[in-house]
Amino acid sequence: MDAVGMIRTLPEGRDSLVDTAPPESPRARAALHTAAAERLAQQHQWQQAYMHLQAAVELLRGGETHGVGTHDELDRLRREHAEAREQSRRDSLTATYNRRYLDERLAALLGDLDDAALRTIGICVALVDIDHFKLVNDTHGHLFGDRVLQRMVAELDASLPDDGFCARYGGEEFALVLPGRALSAAVEICETARERIAHHPWSELHPELRVTVSIGVAHAVGVPTEVEPLIGEADMLLYTAKEAGRNAVAYRAGHVRLAGPASGRRAIRQPVRTTG
Repeated sequence: MDAVGMIRTLPEGRDSLVDTAPPESPRARAALHTAAAERLAQQHQWQQAYMHLQAAVELLRGGETHGVGTHDELDRLRREHAEAREQSRRDSLTATYNRRYLDERLAALLGDLDDAALRTIGICVALVDIDHFKLVNDTHGHLFGDRVLQRMVAELDASLPDDGFCARYGGEEFALVLPGRALSAAVEICETARERIAHHPWSELHPELRVTVSIGVAHAVGVPTEVEPLIGEADMLLYTAKEAGRNAVAYRAGHVRLAGPASGRRAIRQPVRTTG
């Protein structure tokens, strides 16, 4: 049973402390109280939330809060909870957002019926893959490859507008989310990122190192929109960019095209659309 299920409502309308919890360790019971406090705070029931946090502190301090600065302890507990939640959303190697955050945030964005920009302009999701990254690992080792990934994130982040975000999708693949952006604007942002990466001084890591990326940009407008088809379209366009010679940004505007200098390439595959 989760923390919410452990709370019962008294006749006078006040939430009790988690007094129905099974006999567990003080830290586990404190975690239930903390989760309950978060739920109550979201409902603006501050007094009840405070009671739960105070109970959590008492459990963690062995039931004694006199003279230990209860308010300071509550502040510390809030900070630790916020820090733990943020860490759970971050990739441990690159410190960018992880797949879990990407899925949650993208679902929330696509399900926001009140966002006029999403309904009228749309949202773009780009998948970015490092070209020939296996060769980098095979030649220089995985620790060196980790340094490349870390620099890659820094370059991608530097290319994004304030309302966009980057997330590690898996391995050497990253997702860029650009809410409230038309396709043309998103393609321009991604082409800027591609050029930035291609011209980055990778020789600082190794004199012979050169790194490029391929990018697929998918666009959806109107709600509701599902996450999986949008990601699937970006993935298909990413591999179209790779098949067309790599170091390119692929997008669909009527038919599949390549942006920037790659636009003159021939034999661009026309994959079947996966989004509506």
